[in-house]
Amino acid sequence: MLNFKSVNIIAGLTSMGLFILFFIDVISPLYFGFSLFIWFLITGFGSAFIGWNYFFKSLNANYNTKKKQIAITFDDGPNATFTPKVLQLLKQYDAKATFFCIGKHIEAHPEVFKTLLNEGHVVGNHTYSHSHYFGFFGTQRVIKELESTNRIIEKISGLKVKLYRPAFGVTNPNIKKAISQMGLHSVGWSKRSLDTTGRDEKAVLKRIINDLKPGDVILLHDTSEKTIRVLEQLLLFLQQQKLSAVTIDTLFDIKAYA
Repeated sequence: MLNFKSVNIIAGLTSMGLFILFFIDVISPLYFGFSLFIWFLITGFGSAFIGWNYFFKSLNANYNTKKKQIAITFDDGPNATFTPKVLQLLKQYDAKATFFCIGKHIEAHPEVFKTLLNEGHVVGNHTYSHSHYFGFFGTQRVIKELESTNRIIEKISGLKVKLYRPAFGVTNPNIKKAISQMGLHSVGWSKRSLDTTGRDEKAVLKRIINDLKPGDVILLHDTSEKTIRVLEQLLLFLQQQKLSAVTIDTLFDIKAYA
């Protein structure tokens, strides 16, 4: 799989070759523009698709697991309306999940946050603001966002989180530096439900369960009634398939907290 380093090496060698060909009047300068366009295209996709592991490695799936386990993860909570409904269903089906929480939402709903921890679920950092411009933040601003959320979590629960999910799944060199300095594990997914789009619940469920296998990491959002309906059907499906829903730290055998 291509990554940022290998692409830059290839781009550098290509540029050298193009320069030589241009110098001996074999090619047009347009080739340089085309080469630069390809670099931007690959790097843009690498930034947008966390599963590529383009800038740094994320925990997207664990297909080496010997157990019939998958991980269900929820982004963007806690939500006062929908997170309790999620917790009720998880309890009903004896399933555990990992919640990647936004700092300002934890501040707004601390009791919901405490409840999900008390029920045995795991939490991770999902930035403080979940800004649409997060991918353009400098390293220090990324660190500030992550540290703010970590402090809020530690103040409420006493836990020092080690798990982090990038906002929108966007990765780049600044985020790489920030999580490296903070010692965080980046967590991605192998099954993106697209439950926040206009797709109906049947289409969302189909995306998840199609070729679902042990080691998969499912991305959902505890922010809508549609997701609640999808979750109930998903948990029933897992029960029928004898697949257990476990937390990220269990699936990957790592520590969720310092």
